[in-house]
Amino acid sequence: MVRENVEAMFDDFYNQLVLEEAQMIRRRGANGRIPVRTLDRGASSSATEPTGYPRGPYDTSLLVKYEHHVARHLWFGEERGPKKELKVAGHGLKLTSRVPLALPPQMESWVSRYGLSSLQRISLNKIDTNLVSAFMERWHPETSSFHMPFGEMSITLDDVSCLLHLPIRGIFWSPQDVTKEVAVELAVDYLGVSQGEAQSHVRSCRGSYYKLEWLYDLFVQHRAASSWAYATRAYLLMLVGSTIFADKTFTLVEARYLLLFTDLDKCSGYSWGATALVTLYRYLGDASMYSCKQLGGYPTLLQCWIHEYFPTVGKRGENWKPADNCGLPRAMRWSYRQGVLKVDDLRPILDELTPADVIWRPFEDHRAWRLFDEICLYRGCLKWGETVVPYLPDRCLRQFGYRQYVPSPPLDCMMATNIDVDWISYHQSVIAVIGPSTLATTPSNVEDGYLEWYYCVSHPRLVPPHRDDPREVPVPVYDARQSDPDWAHVSTLIHRYLRQVNAEEEDPQFADLFEALHISRSH
Repeated sequence: MVRENVEAMFDDFYNQLVLEEAQMIRRRGANGRIPVRTLDRGASSSATEPTGYPRGPYDTSLLVKYEHHVARHLWFGEERGPKKELKVAGHGLKLTSRVPLALPPQMESWVSRYGLSSLQRISLNKIDTNLVSAFMERWHPETSSFHMPFGEMSITLDDVSCLLHLPIRGIFWSPQDVTKEVAVELAVDYLGVSQGEAQSHVRSCRGSYYKLEWLYDLFVQHRAASSWAYATRAYLLMLVGSTIFADKTFTLVEARYLLLFTDLDKCSGYSWGATALVTLYRYLGDASMYSCKQLGGYPTLLQCWIHEYFPTVGKRGENWKPADNCGLPRAMRWSYRQGVLKVDDLRPILDELTPADVIWRPFEDHRAWRLFDEICLYRGCLKWGETVVPYLPDRCLRQFGYRQYVPSPPLDCMMATNIDVDWISYHQSVIAVIGPSTLATTPSNVEDGYLEWYYCVSHPRLVPPHRDDPREVPVPVYDARQSDPDWAHVSTLIHRYLRQVNAEEEDPQFADLFEALHISRSH
């Protein structure tokens, strides 16, 4: 009876929504497109309808790589392969055994000076590959953002600062090329190994790499011999190779990164936060292409970001509540819990998300330990080595407490020549980002015309709806007004009860209540 009442309530709500939206929004036609008219700033305008993709962007000026994107294939039921989820590996379990409870003071001072101490104990023991893969399918490298049903979101410098407690201010690094011969010499000079051992090891790696396990063994040997500089370099290289520099080999780290730690007494003040983002952005961009089946980078950063912003998606294990935090990196709040939902289960769930399902500013209760830095609103390119990615906070302004407007076209990083100068003079770009906006009156505020533009240039869904509906599907419009107080109270009561009984959404006995919760949040 409860389920019948909930279903009836939903049908009434849906029909009412369709009638209301018929008066206030344009509709997609039978071909999935919206008739063209003049759009807001940052969008292309044309008197004739451009060629696009079925149920994808019909204005292809933004997502220029969409032809090769996994989203285009998924709409037609084309999976990457037998395994729908990506191959994702975290080093959390290995780090648990490799990171000592306390470093010798001689080493700890150097690790702290580099600003990398937090990386020692924040990695998740395991990664929910299905959850991570489902979000990755919505990433677009052109915009450095996830394309959600209600607009764009991204992992920002502020997210990295709060989750990982890495410094975000600092310089970028442009390393020299490292051949196998140079990798051998670096190992001899800075890791304290013999010429023969270094040559044998680099040869076994089949390139300019070192094995993470080998670096750990060197750390143990040099620590026992009180060779602190050698021990610290081996330890730091193993640490960053297992976290922010993790690659698709899952076992190696590039030898050139040893150059970062040659002079331990003259730390150069690198922007490790930007480093983590550049590396993750790069691997997300690769993995968003249909032909790719692996995800590199630091998956702990991605999964903990999902846990913070999307409380109703996936399984989350909490080690402590934010109010009880004693200043630890926010990523340490989360622990791995095995989810039962697979990638194809999660796709329609993400398709149905609304702004009410997002905690738009999850770190406001963490500001006592990580103040907001306005450099997080810098709009420009970030670089690390030869990798350059666009960083575009104007595409996810709601995460910063501002009303979202139609953003400017993305940057062409191939044409960027003064990235270091732009980074130093970030104030100009911050003014350009927040100048056209205002503070949001509700967390999901968007300017008029934003959603209309967004559905022209992006894809509102990743998979076709399960039920056949002969009616045209209206583009969802989320009212910026405060929600109805009675419905908000109902939502709060349901959510409070579900938390008290530790209910899981996939549990059949709570299905009706979770459905009622989602309905109440829609009002």
